[in-house]
Amino acid sequence: MKMKELIKKLTETYGPSGEESKIREVIIDEIKDYVDEIRVDVLGNIIARKAGTGEKMMLAAHMDEIGVIITNIDDKGFLRFSNIGGVSPFTLIGERVIFENGTVGVFGMEKLDSIKDLKFNKMFIDIGARSKEEALKKVRLGDKAVYYRSCDIIGDCVTAKALDDRAGCAVLIRALQNLKNPKFDTYFVFTVQEEVGLRGARTSAYGIEPDLAIAVDVTSTGDTPEAEKMAVELGKGPAVKIMDRSVICHPKIKEMLIETAEKNNIPYQLEVLEWGGTDTGAIHLTKAGVPSGCLSIPTRYIHTPSEVASIDDIEKATELLLRVLEK
Repeated sequence: MKMKELIKKLTETYGPSGEESKIREVIIDEIKDYVDEIRVDVLGNIIARKAGTGEKMMLAAHMDEIGVIITNIDDKGFLRFSNIGGVSPFTLIGERVIFENGTVGVFGMEKLDSIKDLKFNKMFIDIGARSKEEALKKVRLGDKAVYYRSCDIIGDCVTAKALDDRAGCAVLIRALQNLKNPKFDTYFVFTVQEEVGLRGARTSAYGIEPDLAIAVDVTSTGDTPEAEKMAVELGKGPAVKIMDRSVICHPKIKEMLIETAEKNNIPYQLEVLEWGGTDTGAIHLTKAGVPSGCLSIPTRYIHTPSEVASIDDIEKATELLLRVLEK
C-alpha cells in the first residue's frame, strides 16, 4: 500500500477521543505481522514492540481525532452539542459530521446579530429528524461525531480531516513495516485521548518506562498569506521540535534527529511552536523523567475539516525515523 492510500484509509476512519475502537482495529491490522508482541492496554492504547537489545525507545503517535459530543436533543429533533478537543465554531457552519453508526448531520446556527457572537450554544446539528423521538432512534445523549470529509490529493499535498495525527500514525506504521534491524528495544505506541489532555501517552509511558522517547505529530506552518510568523513550511521536510507549550525537548533527542537527518541527506526544519503541545509533553514527565523529543509534520489548517500536508514531508519523516531506529 502506497503512503497516499495508507493516509486515506487512516484519515477516513472514525475515531474521536474516547471512541478509538475503529481506528485501533485498522492500525492493528496494518502492523500485526511486523511486531514481536502487541497489546491494547486498559485505556485503549496500542503498544507494539519490536524487540532489540539496546535502550528502551518509545515512539508515540495519537490515533484519536477532535469531534463533538451530543449534550441535548430538543422536541423538534435538533441536536445540541459540545466540543471534544480544539474545535472552533467558525469552522463548523454548513459542515457535516458522521456518528459511529453512520448517521450524518449538518451544523446549523441560530439567528445572530453578529457572527462574532457565534458559540457552540448558538449552534445545533440537523440529522433530518422531525421530533425528539425520531432523533433518539439514531442518536443518543453522549454520542460522538467527527467531521465527514473525504481524503483528497491536491498537487503534491494531501487534504483530509484528522491528519492530526493520522499522518503521524502513518509514519509509525510505515517505519515499523520497514524496520529490519533495530538498535533499540522499540515500542510503537498509538495513543488515545491526546486531543483532550495527552491522556493515553501519560498512562502508556508509565507502563513502558522508556529510556528515550520520540512523538510524531503535526505542527503549524507560517507559509500562508499573512500567517503568524513561524519558520516552518510545507514541502521542506519534517520539523525537529525545539519546544512548545508542553515541553522543551531534550538535547539528546533533538541532536539525534538532526545528526541523523544531516548524515543521510534528509531535509529537515527546526520548530519552535509558541502554542499547543504533543504527547511528548506527557511522556517526558513520566516517573523520574524521560529524555524526549518530537518529529513534526508541517500541516496547514490544523483542527479544521480540511487539513493539508505534503506527502513528501510525511515520507521524509518516515525515512528519518527509520534511520534513527536502525543499526
